[in-house]
Amino acid sequence: MIAPSALAAAVARAAERLRGRVVVTPTVAAPWLSQRVGSEVRLKLENVQETGSFKLRGATHALLAMSPARRAAGVVAASSGNHGLGLAAAAAKLQVRVTVFVPTTTPTPKREAIEAYGAEVLVHGCDCVLTEGHARAVAAASGRAYVSPYNDLDVIAGQGTVAAELWAQWPEVATIYVALGGGGLISGMAAWAKSVRPDIEVVACSPLASPAMAECVRAGRILDVPCGDTLSDSTAGGVETDAVTFALCRDLVDRYVEVEEAAIANAVLDMLAHQHQLVEGAAGVAIAGCLADRQRRPGGAAIVVCGGNLPMATLRSLLATRPC
Repeated sequence: MIAPSALAAAVARAAERLRGRVVVTPTVAAPWLSQRVGSEVRLKLENVQETGSFKLRGATHALLAMSPARRAAGVVAASSGNHGLGLAAAAAKLQVRVTVFVPTTTPTPKREAIEAYGAEVLVHGCDCVLTEGHARAVAAASGRAYVSPYNDLDVIAGQGTVAAELWAQWPEVATIYVALGGGGLISGMAAWAKSVRPDIEVVACSPLASPAMAECVRAGRILDVPCGDTLSDSTAGGVETDAVTFALCRDLVDRYVEVEEAAIANAVLDMLAHQHQLVEGAAGVAIAGCLADRQRRPGGAAIVVCGGNLPMATLRSLLATRPC
């Protein structure tokens, strides 16, 4: 396991590597949320990142950290959508050949968006863990590097740059709410944030229908956690048995909050109504988690709005449940 201090240093190096290659996303006020929770809330808008998600950070950094020869051989990835999209975009800029395996649950618009960057997209498995295992095997057999969406320290370091930016924009923040899937984003963010202020609180938010990492941490080991359908498809699925993020989440995340599907849907629609921002289900998880948190500490809270890639069909379905 990497020491949190070493990971924090890796995040700082990643920030230098990524300078000028990714968007410095804004942190903005959210008066409607501040009013609801009774203290200041701000939103870190990773939905306006190129490709519509924070995943571009980790994917770009992973490619930059490779040797030129390693990149030239091409890379393989598994993704439910956003990691594949970020890797495809980064690979196109660096002229790297990439194959992305997606599970059957990945919405068609996300698959097409990945292909639009020139990546090869192949479908395998109904769960992210199955897809990841297959992609790793293909990468090993073909002599190409496998770039995990979360189980990769270079990817984690790249994702952690969200915290470095947030800190520069709002150093007084007391609590950070982050959607939890495989743990790559929250691990990198927590390592960096706690290196500059150990008392900052990092809260992981998961859909109640798919709380894999949270359940693993509670059990003290990686489990095969049954996961159901969720609007938060970006965080759905299990955790790899050797995931480096497990120990990082166990040691660095302060609390875990789970939210129901209705709360996620309401958060997505409220962001559209009050903030005029289109966000995906995973971002709704973090917002709903902040609203549902009954152990909230005093002080300002930041919510990472991790992505905005919501399929049009899903948006229409949500709007139909709450007409204007």
